[in-house]
Amino acid sequence: MNDLIIAVEKFATQLLNEKLDTSYVYHNLTHTQRVAGKAVELAELCELTDTEKEILFISSWLHDTGYTKGVENHEESSIGIAKEFLNSLNYPAENIEAVCKLIAATKVDFVPNTRLEKIIRDADCSHIGSKSYFEVSELLRKEWEILCNKTYTESEWLEENIKFLSTVHRFHTPEAASAWDKRKGKNLSELLKLKKKLDSDNKKLNQKKEELSFKKNKVEMPERGIETMFRVTLKNHITLSNIADTKANILLSVNAIIVSLVLANLIPKLDNPSNSHLIIPTVIFVVVTVASIILSVLATRPNVTSGQFTKADVANKKVNLLFFGNFHKMSLQDFEWAMGEMMQDKEYLYSSMKKDLYFLGLVLNKKYKILRLTYSVFMIGIIVSVIAFAVAFQTSGAAV
Repeated sequence: MNDLIIAVEKFATQLLNEKLDTSYVYHNLTHTQRVAGKAVELAELCELTDTEKEILFISSWLHDTGYTKGVENHEESSIGIAKEFLNSLNYPAENIEAVCKLIAATKVDFVPNTRLEKIIRDADCSHIGSKSYFEVSELLRKEWEILCNKTYTESEWLEENIKFLSTVHRFHTPEAASAWDKRKGKNLSELLKLKKKLDSDNKKLNQKKEELSFKKNKVEMPERGIETMFRVTLKNHITLSNIADTKANILLSVNAIIVSLVLANLIPKLDNPSNSHLIIPTVIFVVVTVASIILSVLATRPNVTSGQFTKADVANKKVNLLFFGNFHKMSLQDFEWAMGEMMQDKEYLYSSMKKDLYFLGLVLNKKYKILRLTYSVFMIGIIVSVIAFAVAFQTSGAAV
């Protein structure tokens, strides 16, 4: 790789990393690297001259830099960026013109004529003949949704891909067709299978909807964003609760060890009149550790609930069935009935989930308040105890 190609690669990489909006989840540096890599692969298969390779590689690296200025007319923007950069390197004018033509050839509706135009078109669509086709395709779908306000259902997206692969797209060079057509066929076959399965599932769902008479306010599947919000928030609450319990257990263990050592080693020596000056510091020390133990226990002690509910509670939506403390004494039959009622009522279901989050938050607030108090008592108590022991020893020494 000559110095010019290295400079172009460095320029394109830096530009796309620093200037490209993060909304471009498809037309980003990864896409450019893939196109450049496939261009190298095709260039070797097509036995291009060194000059042709150079022009092709430069075009591959610069063909999507125009996205840094927006989606509209990004090819023209890419051409402008390429001209400015290559002129700054004193690159030959005729080669710059050739690079600009190749960048223009990446337009969706462009019909390639020259060998280099066909190669860059094939490299730009190389993912169609790769194992990562479905992952890359989903990124393009997301980018269109964010930037172009194009939203597709699963069925519409499959139909769009099937149409593109079967009737619109073709590899322009024999080398690309030989290397990637087989995998493209497999991808198309997989798309058709997914479409057939989705159509079958939709048909069954529609039949089921026609057969069943849904109740009013029948719960609908929540949107993915709502599901994610509840799942993440509940997970965070549980994680914070575990952290609080762990901290309390650490304090409990440390103070229990301290009390054991004091009882075993220090208190038996207080009977000696010569150690009378240690009584007050020892009492302070023991009181602090015992207070820390009590507070640690309070921070982790669970609340006991009745574990029962009535049908009236369910009918009036007063009971939260998502918390085990409200149903652990109920029979399985009553619990299944109550859950069925809640699952049929979207308002009741969401209300229960919100209550679950709220009361978890209250528990966390209580835990962390007690835990903060425990750490404060332990820290201040240890400091006071050390000072008391120091004063006691100093007073004892002065008396002697």
